[in-house]
Amino acid sequence: MAPQLEIQIIAVIVAVACALPGTFLVLRKMSMMSDSITHTILLGIVLAFFVTHDLSSPFLILGAALMGVVTVWLTELLSRTRLLAEDAAIGVVFPLLFSIAIILITRYAGSVHLDTDSVLLGELAFAPFDRMIVGGVDIGAKAIYTTGVLLLINLAVITLFFKELKLATFDSMLAAVVGFSPALVHYGLMTLVSLTTVGAFQAVGSVLVVAFMIGPPVTAYLLTDDLKRMLLLSGAIGAVNGVLGYQLAALLDVSIAGSMAVVTGLVFLLVFIFAPHRGLISALRRRSNQKIEFAKATLLFHLSNHENSEEEAAEAGVDTIQVHLRWTPEFTAKIMRSLEREGNIRLLDGLARLTDEGRQTSIRNYNTLFSR
Repeated sequence: MAPQLEIQIIAVIVAVACALPGTFLVLRKMSMMSDSITHTILLGIVLAFFVTHDLSSPFLILGAALMGVVTVWLTELLSRTRLLAEDAAIGVVFPLLFSIAIILITRYAGSVHLDTDSVLLGELAFAPFDRMIVGGVDIGAKAIYTTGVLLLINLAVITLFFKELKLATFDSMLAAVVGFSPALVHYGLMTLVSLTTVGAFQAVGSVLVVAFMIGPPVTAYLLTDDLKRMLLLSGAIGAVNGVLGYQLAALLDVSIAGSMAVVTGLVFLLVFIFAPHRGLISALRRRSNQKIEFAKATLLFHLSNHENSEEEAAEAGVDTIQVHLRWTPEFTAKIMRSLEREGNIRLLDGLARLTDEGRQTSIRNYNTLFSR
């Protein structure tokens, strides 16, 4: 298998594996927790190495996963005091634990291959050089199998505990009432996030882990309100980002991980602007329409309140209306043209008069407004 293809396979597997638990982090408004965990697990790796003195020991993964849970626990312990917000607590815990790891590496493990730059940035180009040999046969890059196992674990856990994760994410009170433990589900999810981070950062680095864990889910969040569809979209978007990122890196001869992170950001930006219902353009159009509808209702109320006598009818003059409502002449003309097309008003000698349809519309607007 060509190294280029192996790199893209690894990227796709990592992207999907990260996007699945990342979806629940986004929905729980804990996106920055992934950044914290991807850094603080280094302390768990260092401490486990000091115990085992073996960089290939599985206890390094266990130590890293436990440190991820400890990071979450310390962050919540500080935020529950109500003296610190959660983001501030993350800002205290994450630099503290990560800095301790760096100090321990530089002081006691200087001769050991624990490269902090590789941990942060990763280098997918080197992944194909670490081969999986079974019975003397080269069956491919080791990262394909390690990240593949990680993806299967994430799929199995989310499939088996989907109901519990969904309920604890959207309504923790109801989860507790029906017998689920929201705290247990929460820390189980955080353990899964830690394991995912540990399994992925050796190949792609913590920066790309964060990009894959948060970028595709927030992109999918702008496209759907359905959790299952969001999970599927997150995985698909992450996979596409991985492939496009590699192609861009090959074209420009730049960092693969950096290129994938950039593509992830660009895809999010495109969806953020052009998403059909939650995109920026849709939101601006919706606000503009709401402004026009509110102005039309306001004008109908104004005319309805000033049509009972000839003296009050003078308040229906076009010039008077724009002064009273503090509208520009252009905006006033636009609203009146719209109402006239809809048959709600008619313009006679510079005065706006309600039609029967306009009176009924005004009454419906009034009832709608005050029935809420």
